[in-house]
Order: sequence, then C-alpha cells, then structure tokens
Amino acid sequence: MEAVPEDWERALTIVAHPDDLEYGTSAAIAKWTAQGKTVTEVLATRGEAGIDSMDPAEVRRIRSAEQVEAARRVGVGNVEFLDLADGMLEYGLPLRRALAGAIRWHRPEVVLSINFRESFDGGGFNMADHRVLGLAVADAIRDAANRWVFRDLDLEPWQGVRFALFGGSPRATHYVDVTGHLRAGIDSLLAHRVYFSNLGAEFDAAAFLTGIAEQGGQAAGVEHAMTFEMIES
Repeated sequence: MEAVPEDWERALTIVAHPDDLEYGTSAAIAKWTAQGKTVTEVLATRGEAGIDSMDPAEVRRIRSAEQVEAARRVGVGNVEFLDLADGMLEYGLPLRRALAGAIRWHRPEVVLSINFRESFDGGGFNMADHRVLGLAVADAIRDAANRWVFRDLDLEPWQGVRFALFGGSPRATHYVDVTGHLRAGIDSLLAHRVYFSNLGAEFDAAAFLTGIAEQGGQAAGVEHAMTFEMIES
C-alpha cells in the first residue's frame, strides 16, 4: 500500500449520486482543502430515485442541497450536477462525452470517483450506477486528453490528469492518511440527514467511518487512512 502523492493543486471528483463521496473520500478531501488545494465536485445525478417514500422532484431538491452542505463541511465550494437520470446511467458515448467535457472544463491534475468493480471492499454487489459511472470516468480521462475525440465540445483537450483514484475498491493500491481529518468526513456524511432518516434503519455514521478509517490505517501503518484504487494516466 503506497501513499497517494499530494504534490498537486487541483482535483475533480465525479460520482453518481449525492452521498457517494461521503463514505470515506470526503475525509481525504477535507485534508486536501486544508492544505489549500482546490477540489470541485461533479455529480452525474441528483439522487432523485433514492428515497422510496418521497416524490422524486422533492428528493431531487433535498439531496442536491444536502450534497452542497456536505461539500461545504469539507471545504468544497463548487458543486455541479449533470442532471442525468438517477438509477438509469448507461455506459456509452453520451456519458463519456459529458464526463470528458467536465474534465476539459475544470482541467484537474487528479480525478476522484467511486468503485467500478462488481463488489466493494467489504463485499456485496455494487450497484449499476456506480459500476457504469466509475468505468466511464476512467475512459473519459483518456477521451478528454485526445483532441480528436468529442471535437463538438469545443473545448481544448486536457492531458494534465496524472492519476485517478477510486474509493471503496476491493483492489485498493494506495492510501491517504486522514488522521486529524476524520471528524470533518463524518460531519459531511451527517449532512445527508433527510436521506438517512428515510432509509428505515439506524445508521451510526461516526462508527461506520471510524471503522473504515481504522482498517485502512492498519493497512497503511497510520492511525486513520482511506484507501483507493489508483489508475495512472
């Protein structure tokens, strides 16, 4: 397990839903924004299909606001939504085009996303939106760098992405030491108050994230760490 390099200034996160970042990655984001790095969040959907008991239009509004607040709690002031349909993301050229456009526009050095493998680090089958989105992110980084792909975007190619990090992967290769920043990560997860209150089960955000951070820390040889699968560009 190697430490994630931190000699960069701009990162772009691209995930499927509000709360995807808050199961660990946001603690790393809190560390980086505290260092003065710029992090921008892009979400493919607004999570409107995520609460069974509420109308999607209302869920869309609530979950968007909760994500903006979650981002604020870890020092991120720019949150953007692509407004794709929650639960119906499809791998293909339209998704790759949208993501390549975001990468070309923001010109990050590092891209963060969610696990695209069939299972998570702790087991359990990964949902379709996560698998589709994460894989599209990996491909869109290459698309964004190729000036002859998606020329209709009318944006200059961006070849400056050094690597991508995918949280929750069962094939983690790198870690971020988040010792001293775990509380901010927990607070960002707690920002999704309405979402968790409608899941119908008791969820202890602090215990959940502390457990993940301690497990990662044991693997990395530090107190608290979040682990990632890295793909280098």
